[in-house]
Amino acid sequence: MEIAENLQSIKEVLPSDVELIAVSKTHPIGTIMRAYDAGHRAFGENKVQELIAKAPAMPQDIEWHLIGHLQTNKVKYIVDFVHLVHSVDSLKLLKEINKRAAGKGKCIDCLLQVHIADETSKFGLNEDEVRLLLNSVDFSSMKNIRVRGLMGMATFTEDKSQVRNEFTELKAVFESLKEDVASTSNWQPEVLSMGMSGDYQIAIDAGSNMVRVGSAIFGARNYNAD
Repeated sequence: MEIAENLQSIKEVLPSDVELIAVSKTHPIGTIMRAYDAGHRAFGENKVQELIAKAPAMPQDIEWHLIGHLQTNKVKYIVDFVHLVHSVDSLKLLKEINKRAAGKGKCIDCLLQVHIADETSKFGLNEDEVRLLLNSVDFSSMKNIRVRGLMGMATFTEDKSQVRNEFTELKAVFESLKEDVASTSNWQPEVLSMGMSGDYQIAIDAGSNMVRVGSAIFGARNYNAD
């Protein structure tokens, strides 16, 4: 497995306006460093415990993305260094991120996770809930977060037409929100994060400008030490 070659082949086919997040979850530091040494800097982790173990031991110019479900009681562990939280799925969580960021005198970028899949196991807000959040007084009062867009995960299925429809639906929601909700200091909709190793090409065709790719770069998930 040549991680540098995998990265290069993916980047060669990505449009220039699409950012690649290398999903490094379950992979040991030695493996991730091969991607770093190939010039990649944006990595995504699912679990806070794994992220806080890796981040201090790796180069400090890495942009860490938290892409998995985030519990409010775990926010304090990542607030110092997280680059973008993809998985904000409640006003309560956003309030906690804002509070912790304020305590550090910083502003944290976030995405709102929208539920587009058939699977009830996936987290996320529906379109109405996103609108209520963005138009709420609570949201307008938050000065230490910046919601930069939306994230979604399609249904895990071989039916590519269903995946395409789900991504297209999220793109439509994104565009509607950009038109209907005025941009403010904490609502700056620029990022649509959708698409993983098995479906990122479909996501890009549907309008994604940030893809989260793991196994196509690193190979099968590794649950053992390096």
